[in-house]
Amino acid sequence: MTTVMARSGDPWYGGKREAGLLRFALAITILNILGHTLLGFEQAWAHPVVALLAAYGTELVLEAADAWAQGRRAAFRGSAGAVFRFLLSAHITGLAVSMLLYANQRYWVVTFAAATAIASKRLFRVRVAQPGTPPGRHPTRHVFNPSNFGIVVTLLLFPSVGIAPPYQFTENVRGPLDLILPAIIVASGTLINLKFTGRMPLILSWLAAFAIQALVRSGVYHLPWLADLTPMTGLAFVLFTFYMVTDPGTTPSRPRAQVIFGTSTALVYGLLVVEHVAFGLFFALAVVCAARGLAMYRAGHQWEDQAAPVGHAATRMQ
Repeated sequence: MTTVMARSGDPWYGGKREAGLLRFALAITILNILGHTLLGFEQAWAHPVVALLAAYGTELVLEAADAWAQGRRAAFRGSAGAVFRFLLSAHITGLAVSMLLYANQRYWVVTFAAATAIASKRLFRVRVAQPGTPPGRHPTRHVFNPSNFGIVVTLLLFPSVGIAPPYQFTENVRGPLDLILPAIIVASGTLINLKFTGRMPLILSWLAAFAIQALVRSGVYHLPWLADLTPMTGLAFVLFTFYMVTDPGTTPSRPRAQVIFGTSTALVYGLLVVEHVAFGLFFALAVVCAARGLAMYRAGHQWEDQAAPVGHAATRMQ
């Protein structure tokens, strides 16, 4: 782990994280319930159950082990409310993994994906420098979007596993609901990101860059431009746009950096499509998160080199 400068002006880390997580958790819970009862999800009911158990269990065990190693109180201890708040993130991750992966009846694969997603938050982290914090006590933040990382690793390790078919989100929807359902998700996602995450520049840049790369590919390869833009009309793309690529824990806070992040994800996706790589959305996000993590790691070393003389001088004065 290394250190990077703290993000200033980020609403997510300015006190809105818990409220935002609660709304994300509520939205994805409602979607899963509707998906398995009305919309036409292909997975069995057991999939979200085993995914949630794996996500909860991994999160609790890793936090308990980390707390024991550091000699501190585990974050979930104290009350039922503390456990509830602590597991909100794991709840979102577990449901996202079970909703997006299709592993047929291999529940252990879904369990693996959920556990891997949660473990990635502990394995791939960088320190975040905060003024007034003693050396070695800076908080850390994870690099990869957890559910996206768990899905990508599972797809790479198990070629027979795929992504749930996009049609499952509207398979049983007819008439006006074809427009009403996506409209509700767009409206709720926009509201959550406007009020809690501050990631609207990322969303807009991602959408614009996705459309541009689609039009460029259609022109270069002489394909119907509507075919390359079609993914943007699916509910799966809408969910990815408002609930995955915007993860505030693994995306930049500054508007300019958000634009770069969203644009880069779309461009990497375009390159993957050209190379005939399936499931490009998930791989593109993982690649951009990895590149950003490496850049943060390098920047952290530079910051530590500059801060080291000050720290040594302060030590000598004590």
